Amino acid sequence: MVTTIQLQPETKSRLDDMKLHPRETYDETLNRLLDMAYDPEPLSEESMKKIEEAFEDIRAGRVRPFEEYVREQDL
Repeated sequence: MVTTIQLQPETKSRLDDMKLHPRETYDETLNRLLDMAYDPEPLSEESMKKIEEAFEDIRAGRVRPFEEYVREQDL
């Protein structure tokens, strides 16, 4: 089955720019982009907790510049 969709010219231009090669179809391009945008495996509760803790650290000012970390690690 084939479906027609309406796109603004700017959207079509952006979609054209996203093609990996000129012969890639819009269907292939859209599916590739959708696969990149959607992760069917949600984050674990542990990961979500660590992310929230990191946000709390940032809000509380418990951060340091990346350059400082690099110097400490001799990177």
